[in-house]
Amino acid sequence: MAILKVIEILSSSEKSWEDATRKAVKKASKSVKNIRSAFVQSQSVTVNGDSVQEYRVNVKITFEVD
Repeated sequence: MAILKVIEILSSSEKSWEDATRKAVKKASKSVKNIRSAFVQSQSVTVNGDSVQEYRVNVKITFEVD
């Protein structure tokens, strides 16, 4: 039986929510091994005037504990 742990990460990107999610997984993988899944819990943006400045995601990363 595998034991899994979940951590929550906030990430942002000037390009897209998908890019912000990729950044979250990439950053987490530097210190967390055996990542099994990523769940985007919420998405938001910051706005300046009439344009989107930054895409933000709240991601739950699930990984297997040795």
